[in-house]
Amino acid sequence: MSLTPSDTAHVLLALVVLATCAHGVGHVFKRLRQPQVIGEIVGGLLLGPTVLGRISPEAQHWLLPPDGPTAAVLGAFYQIGLLLLVWLTGSELRTSDAGSERRTIGSVAVSGLVLPFACGLAVAQVLDPGELSGPTGSPATLALVFGMAIAITSVPVISRIMLDLDVLGTRFSRIVLAVAVVEDVVLYVILAIVLGVAQAETSDPHGLWSLIGTDSLPLAVVYFTAVPLVFLVVTTRWGPRLFAALSRCAFNVLNLQSPLAFRISFVFLLCAGCIGLGIDPIFGALVAGMSTAGASATGASATGAGASAAAASAVPAGEAAAAAGSSHQTLRSVSLGFFVPVYFAIVGVKLDLARHLDLVFFCWFLVFACVVKLVSVWAGAAVAGESRGSAFHLAVAMNARGGPGIVLASTALQAQIINEDFFTALVLLSMVTSQIAGVFLGRAVRAGRLPTKAAQPPPESAARHRPPRVQQEQL
Repeated sequence: MSLTPSDTAHVLLALVVLATCAHGVGHVFKRLRQPQVIGEIVGGLLLGPTVLGRISPEAQHWLLPPDGPTAAVLGAFYQIGLLLLVWLTGSELRTSDAGSERRTIGSVAVSGLVLPFACGLAVAQVLDPGELSGPTGSPATLALVFGMAIAITSVPVISRIMLDLDVLGTRFSRIVLAVAVVEDVVLYVILAIVLGVAQAETSDPHGLWSLIGTDSLPLAVVYFTAVPLVFLVVTTRWGPRLFAALSRCAFNVLNLQSPLAFRISFVFLLCAGCIGLGIDPIFGALVAGMSTAGASATGASATGAGASAAAASAVPAGEAAAAAGSSHQTLRSVSLGFFVPVYFAIVGVKLDLARHLDLVFFCWFLVFACVVKLVSVWAGAAVAGESRGSAFHLAVAMNARGGPGIVLASTALQAQIINEDFFTALVLLSMVTSQIAGVFLGRAVRAGRLPTKAAQPPPESAARHRPPRVQQEQL
């Protein structure tokens, strides 16, 4: 299908306006020391039915029509932005040797994930599913989404907050990021299960599941639980090696001509592979990020050790590592510069606060989510022997839901598991909790209650306690 010149101009204008509003408002939020992702969503909110739609409905529908060629192309950009955002998240899911913090990390990871998730499941049982579910939703899938919304923590948002406050690299940051990584991996697995079960209950299944030819719900639960777990184990174990081997292959013309194109193709192939298995492509993007980042780290560490052997090869190891690092940074820059902001802006456009914000539900949902997460993390830290102040700071930091919370909301809405009212509440929950974490931690640093990197003595062994690698841009 080809676009007419007028449709092409319409698409280009819409993308320019979305990117401009996302970056413009995001810049304002960044200058105010607020999470940039919230500004990008607010930029889209200004273009949606909440603001522009109220001022001039005709202009809003013309600029961002709900259907037609422009809507279809913007939908593709939205999906690519989502996949690249999850890829970026996966590339950051690496932690260092935590050493003496292992007890705290284990205790907080268990209490901060299991207890909020269980509380969310319990509360969801007393809700009326018809008020929050979408066409393909069920009481079971709704309960799982509700539980995930309570338990989830954002690695990118909290990483950027700690970077701005000069806390990154401290004992506090090592604990927070290690726990957040564990939570994100577990919850993405659960999300893959939820989306798979929802697909199995519809009349339009796809991939390998569609070939099984059964509508048995117990079998669907078993299938969509086993397949994501097996896929995660296999790709985590051999994904980095496969990517590194393909990168060094002399017959890989794509990588020889453009390492960037090969990296993008690797991400898209894993996403397509997930669709072929019947699971959501965002799971493929997550493991692709973990695989490409792991391969880059492996290649970088192996460069020095294998320098003499690489001297005889056609492409020196140093040049290969430099090309891999350059392509990774280029893809990150393109993603963070255009696709991810456009994705967040479209999320903002989808928010209709005038028609789909149940203020009473959102207020008790926000309070419940914050209290349960705070108490659960605080209890886990206290059991591990942390002081009251340290436990409270950990609880506040782990309450930031940011990008993963928004991914949960948008994918559940796209799969029609939840309705627009619940989608709006989930997005606002992610925005408000990220704001709360940034404000409270900032005040703690300024008051001297939370040591910064400069104020804290280095760990006993710098070689063993390297800080996690984080994004310099805000997600």
